[in-house]
Amino acid sequence: MPRITQPLRDEHKDLLPHIEALRTAADSIGMAPIAALRNEVEAAYTFLSGHLIPHAKAEEAALYPTVARLMGAPEATATMIREHVEIGSMVGELGVLRGRLGGETLTPVTASYLRHVLYGLHALVKMHFLNEEEVFLPLLDAHLSEGEAREMFARMERAAHDAMAGAR
Repeated sequence: MPRITQPLRDEHKDLLPHIEALRTAADSIGMAPIAALRNEVEAAYTFLSGHLIPHAKAEEAALYPTVARLMGAPEATATMIREHVEIGSMVGELGVLRGRLGGETLTPVTASYLRHVLYGLHALVKMHFLNEEEVFLPLLDAHLSEGEAREMFARMERAAHDAMAGAR
């Protein structure tokens, strides 16, 4: 039986290779040529700032209010929103670090900090997705009508579009 939340599950599935690329980039620090690392960090930053952050804004605008309403608890999604704040902060740190990758070598301090940020983002985003898929999405599947789900996804799409437009 198809699940009402399948579009969000599919989007998460499409995003996972990008999330795994964060770990791969962290693993390559000190192993890969600086030019290859620079490309990996640039791709990660572009994905995070241009797609993942708008995805998070869309969740806050439509998904989380729906979950909170169904749970009868406005604060039910506060921890997930806090994770979005931390993800945004770490994406900002990655943006600063990518500016330090212009030379031919990477200092040990920058290498360590970059590794920390990439591994942290990988772990945090992966766990965040698992929490949504194992806690929130089954709740929505059990209690949302098809019409409510369509409206929620439409609100999410509008919010993501607005967030992407605002990021430019």
